[in-house]
Amino acid sequence: MDAPEFSCGLLRHDREAHVNEQSCTHIEDVVTVRLPHQRACQECVKVASTWVHLRTCQSCGMTHCCDSSPSKHASQHARARAHPVVASAEPRERWLYCYPDDAIAPY
Repeated sequence: MDAPEFSCGLLRHDREAHVNEQSCTHIEDVVTVRLPHQRACQECVKVASTWVHLRTCQSCGMTHCCDSSPSKHASQHARARAHPVVASAEPRERWLYCYPDDAIAPY
């Protein structure tokens, strides 16, 4: 089952202006934002761990815990799978983050 999706509210050129100082083609390439299926870290659930915040991978739609969480599954997933961009899976947060470029942009 694919993750729910959300069409970006900003036009591509508007989003490009919001990306951190450096250009990030990974974020620019996200046209439709993948949202979480459920508000849980899929890996933390498997190992009975806890999480602080959640991030949804924009390449595959999996949701994992942030780097403030003990297991840091989102960044581990990004490195292991070469999936660079995540979206915050937190309510009322609308931003994308690129791990390799350390860039952030609203959507």
